[in-house]
Amino acid sequence: MSIRIPRGTQDILPGEIEKWHFIEEKAREICKKFHYREIRTPIFEHTELFLRSVGDTTDIVQKEMYTFEDRGERSLTLRPEGTAAVVRSYVENKMYGDPNQPVKLYYMGPMFRYERPQSGRYRQFVQFGVEAIGSNDPAIDAEVIAVAMSLYKELGLKKLKLIINSLGDRESRAAHREALVNHFKPSIGDFCSDCQNRLEKNPMRILDCKLDREHELMKTAPSIIDYLNEDSKKYFKKVQQYLTDLGIEFEVDSNLVRGLDYYNHTAFEIMSEAEGFGAITTLCGGGRYNGLTEELGGPEAPGIGFAMSIERFIAALDAEQITLPIKEEIDCYLVSLGEEAKDYTVGLLQKLRLSGFSAERDYLDRKIKAQFKAADRLNAKYVAILGEDELKENKINLKSMETGEQSEIALDSFIEKFSELNK
Repeated sequence: MSIRIPRGTQDILPGEIEKWHFIEEKAREICKKFHYREIRTPIFEHTELFLRSVGDTTDIVQKEMYTFEDRGERSLTLRPEGTAAVVRSYVENKMYGDPNQPVKLYYMGPMFRYERPQSGRYRQFVQFGVEAIGSNDPAIDAEVIAVAMSLYKELGLKKLKLIINSLGDRESRAAHREALVNHFKPSIGDFCSDCQNRLEKNPMRILDCKLDREHELMKTAPSIIDYLNEDSKKYFKKVQQYLTDLGIEFEVDSNLVRGLDYYNHTAFEIMSEAEGFGAITTLCGGGRYNGLTEELGGPEAPGIGFAMSIERFIAALDAEQITLPIKEEIDCYLVSLGEEAKDYTVGLLQKLRLSGFSAERDYLDRKIKAQFKAADRLNAKYVAILGEDELKENKINLKSMETGEQSEIALDSFIEKFSELNK
């Protein structure tokens, strides 16, 4: 019996991984422009971190986490999302003492959720995300959204829709919570068991239920927008003003609540409207999480961030039929004829690589025609041909694969001449 890959995971093979490299490098370039620095946190954390931050009423905590006990009988969880770990690190490493505030971070790496695999959605998936911690300025909300939009647009996506909402401050949330309880309570028995459990713990999560989304009470549920106090309204208005100033189009959707308990004030999602993209259109989601640092034992430090799936990013590029400008090529392929020439190319290949060039040679004792075909498949810019006669005469032939031009170069000055040619 052959061993196969676990369900909900994927092998990313050569030919496809280059897309990932391109996106990741572009993400790093954009983060540098916005002055976000990389942070790397463990792939697993103490389970309590996600219980306290993500929320014990969320689908992630209740149904999707990969949790296990280690040999010390400690409960550990493979990270299902990135924000909690980043904020934990921010608190633990006292980043709030950094004179440069807010602290602006980004991360990139695998996350794990046990959910039904479908197109663009896996049990192990890769997220790129940013977090800006330490500022209450609504301009940082707009900036975080701008980071995500910049990455999508720089890689050519056009059929995007940004939706935003305000979840309000604690006072607004409390008023809305009471209204939701009063709205759903008389008929809560009609709803799924999850919604029944959420009624008292976190009634806003009922609005995010996938099973009961068509229930009549969902359509008439009180909107958070109607319960925003003056401070929350003012804040949300500023966010919208700054997005407009940045030239970022958006729609306000009062039904957007996001799936994690730590959100307040600004919440947003970026969706693909490309034809054929699929039923699940969300590419990226995020929002503000004031209060999370205190929940994890740190001082007050308001934050905002987002996370995007690289898998869904690539799916959106495919849906819009966008080909990334990736050109895989090598600088030089060494073709050898005869045993002595073949032996000589081993050292010559290393000299080329140590001089900063990508280079390759034949390892299968192929004929000269097959070696040229291999060079062509690897998109070699040049082919250097060395035979027994050339070796005796201390020379090597260099051919440009683009123009077909061929020149003869002294073998002992080949690296120097090749370097000059490729400046």
